Amino acid sequence: MIPIKNQAEIELMREGGRITAAALQRTFAAARPGVSLLELEKIARETIVAAGGEPAFERVKGYRFTTCLNLNEGMVHGIPSERELVEGDLLSVDLGTFYGGLNTDASWTVYVGDRQKAPPAKLNFLRAGEEALGAAIAEAWPGRKILDISAAMQRVVEGAGYTPVDTLVGHGVGKELHEDPQIPCLVMRGPNPEITTGMALAIEVIYTGGSRELKTAADGWTIETADKSWGGLFEYTVAVTDEGPIILTDLE
Repeated sequence: MIPIKNQAEIELMREGGRITAAALQRTFAAARPGVSLLELEKIARETIVAAGGEPAFERVKGYRFTTCLNLNEGMVHGIPSERELVEGDLLSVDLGTFYGGLNTDASWTVYVGDRQKAPPAKLNFLRAGEEALGAAIAEAWPGRKILDISAAMQRVVEGAGYTPVDTLVGHGVGKELHEDPQIPCLVMRGPNPEITTGMALAIEVIYTGGSRELKTAADGWTIETADKSWGGLFEYTVAVTDEGPIILTDLE
C-alpha cells in the first residue's frame, strides 16, 4: 500500500527537505581536490544536526554514515573514506534527513575541480542526468502513472547516448526512508500504480556511461559499474499535489 501524506506532513517534509538541500550544498561547496570523503561526510552530518534534523542514513540498519559518496564508476551506497578528491573526479553525494518523524532524500553528481577546464564528455554526461530528472519530475501529476516517470527519464538518458540501470530504483519516502511505490529508471514489466495527490516520491535518475551491468565492491556496500564506465545519480524528493509536483529538496 502506498502511504499518502496530509498537508501537515508535506509541510514537515518541506522543512526536512530544506535541511537535506542545505547539507548537499555545503558538501559540494567543500568538494575540491585534496579534500577527503570523510571530510565531506563530517560537513554533511554537522549541517543536518545543527538544523535540528537527524541523518536519515544513520537510521539504516548496519550503516553508520550520514552520506553515501560515490566516485567515477561508483553508483550508490559508497562508504566515506580517507580517499582524497582529485581534479576530474565525478562525485555523487546521496543523503537524507529525518525531521518531524519523516524522511527526505536527495542526491546529485558533480565534476570536481575547474569546470571551465572539464572535458566536454563529462559535462555532457552530467547534463543528461539533470535534464532526465527534470523530465521525470514533470510527469509526477495526479492521474498519471509511475511508469510515465520512468519513461521520461529513460527517453532523456538514452537519447543522450547513456544507459539507465534496471536493478536500482527510486521509491516512495515518508515515515520510512524507502516506501512504495518503486520507480524504475526505465519502463519495465511490473506494477504501474496511478499517481495520486499526497504521494511523496524520491525520484532518482541512475544511469551509466556504458553497460548497465553492475557489481558490488569489496567493501560489501558500494555498487559500481562492472565495465568501469561513469555512474550518474540525480535525485529529488517530490510531493504530488493537485497543482502538480513540488520539489521538497530543491538545490536552487
